[in-house]
Amino acid sequence: MARIEVPMPQMGESIAEGTVSKWLKKVGDPVERDEPILEISTDKVDAEIPAPQGGILTEVLVGEGEMVEVGTILAYIDSEGVGSRTGTASEVRRAAGDSIREITALGSSENIDGGERLDPLPTTGSPAPAVKRVKESTAEERLRQWSTPIVRRMAKEHGVDLAELEGYGSGPGGRVTKQDLLKYLGGDEGEGAQPIPGAEPYDTESLSSNFPQKEPSVPPPTGSAAPAVATELSELWKSFYGQVQHQEFPVREGDIVETMDRVRRLTAEHMVLAKRIAPHVHSFIEIDFSEVDRIRQENQQRWSEQGVRVSLTALVAWGVSRTLLEFPMLNATASGNNVIYRGNVNLGIAVDLDPGLIVPVICDSDDLSLVEIVKKIVDLAARARARQLEPAEIQDGTFTITNPGVLGTLAGMPIVPKGTAGILAVGEVVKRVVAISEPDTGVDSIEVRKRSIFTLGYDHRIVDGADAARFLVRLKQLLEEFPDDAQ
Repeated sequence: MARIEVPMPQMGESIAEGTVSKWLKKVGDPVERDEPILEISTDKVDAEIPAPQGGILTEVLVGEGEMVEVGTILAYIDSEGVGSRTGTASEVRRAAGDSIREITALGSSENIDGGERLDPLPTTGSPAPAVKRVKESTAEERLRQWSTPIVRRMAKEHGVDLAELEGYGSGPGGRVTKQDLLKYLGGDEGEGAQPIPGAEPYDTESLSSNFPQKEPSVPPPTGSAAPAVATELSELWKSFYGQVQHQEFPVREGDIVETMDRVRRLTAEHMVLAKRIAPHVHSFIEIDFSEVDRIRQENQQRWSEQGVRVSLTALVAWGVSRTLLEFPMLNATASGNNVIYRGNVNLGIAVDLDPGLIVPVICDSDDLSLVEIVKKIVDLAARARARQLEPAEIQDGTFTITNPGVLGTLAGMPIVPKGTAGILAVGEVVKRVVAISEPDTGVDSIEVRKRSIFTLGYDHRIVDGADAARFLVRLKQLLEEFPDDAQ
C-alpha cells in the first residue's frame, strides 16, 4: 500500500493554523488527483484542499471542528487502492473502515515517534491476523505523543519524552502544543514549570548575551558548551518571532469572561508579533482633496461608462502604487542583516468584515490603470466579505492601505504588517476652514476645503523619518495635482 500524506497546507504567510470545517470525502472513498477532499477554515479564508494523489482515502486523522497547525498530517491516501482489494465502492469503504478502526484503536503509527508499527492488512477475504505491537503504550500516552513536527523536533533537541508531559497537553485530544513544551522547559511565566534532567531551562535574561557589550563580564562559551548555547539562543529567537503568550489577569466580581474566538485570537497573535519585530514610527500629513473631488465629479460619466465608480480608496491606491516606485525602501522588508527590495508593488487593501479584518492583495498594482484598480478593489472586497478569497489572494503583500476614515476616524496609527516596511492609514475627508496663499500673487485667503489626514506607519530599521516625510510629500503632490486624464 502506497500511503500518501495529506498535510495542512500553508495558506498565507501569517497563517499558522486552521480548522477542519468539513470532510468532503469519507474513509474508503475513491479520490482523484486535485479533487477537493476537505474544507479548511482560517481567520483569513476558507478553502478546499485537493488530494495530492489519486487513490483511496484510507485514514482521517483530524476530525471536523479540530484546529491544527500548518504541516500537520490530516489524512492518508492509498494511491494503489486499499491493498489489492476489489469490489464495489461500499465494499471498499467497509474494508477501509475496518482498517481505520484497527489503526485508531492503536493510535496513528505514522505520528508516534518510536511507537507501534502495524503489519499490512491482508489482501484476501481471510480473517485479519492479530496486529503486532513493537512497543506497548497507553492510549493517553499515544495521544500526547501525537503532535506536530515542530514540537517533536524541539522535544528531541532538549531530550524530552513527550509521554512524560503528564497534564501538559492542552491541544485537541491531549496533544502537546509548542506552548505546552515551552512551559515545561521553563519558558512560561506561569507556575508549574519543571526542570528536565540534562536540559537547561529557558532563561530570557540570557538573550542579552546575543547583543554586543563593550565590557562583557562573562566570556562567551567555548568548546562543547558553545553549540548548546547557540542552539538554545536559536530556539529562543524562534519563540520570540513566532510565539505569543498573553499575560493573564485576575477576574473581579461582576466581570464577564469570554474565550476569544479564532479570528480574534489569531489577530491578537499577529499584532503582537508585528509590534515585537518592527520598531514602529508614524508620520502624519494633511492632504487637500478639493481638486480630486472636482476631477471625480467631472469624470463621473466617463468612468461610469467603463462600469466603475471611482472611490477615494482607489484614488489613493493609484497614487501610492506610483509613489512607491520612487521610494523602494517602503516597498521592502528587513531580513536578518539584509534588506529585500521587492520587485513588484503588491498593494494590500484592508477590508472590514465586521467583526474581523482581512487584507486581500492587488498584485502589480503599479502596472494597473485607475479603472483596473477600482475593479480589483470592488471584486476582492466583495469576495472577502463572502469568504470566497483564494489563499494566494491574501499573500505576498508589500505595502498596505487601510481606510478607517470611511467610519469617521480622523487619523490612526496602524501596525505595520509583518514582512513589510509600511502601511498607510487614510483619515476621514472633512470640510475644514484653511488659510490659502495664491501662488502667483501671494495673497492669503480663508477658504473651506476638503481635507484628510494621512498616517504613514513604517519600520524604522530600514525607513528613516526623512524618507517617510519625502514619501508623504510626494504622495500629497500627486493627489493634489491629480491628472485630469487619469485612466
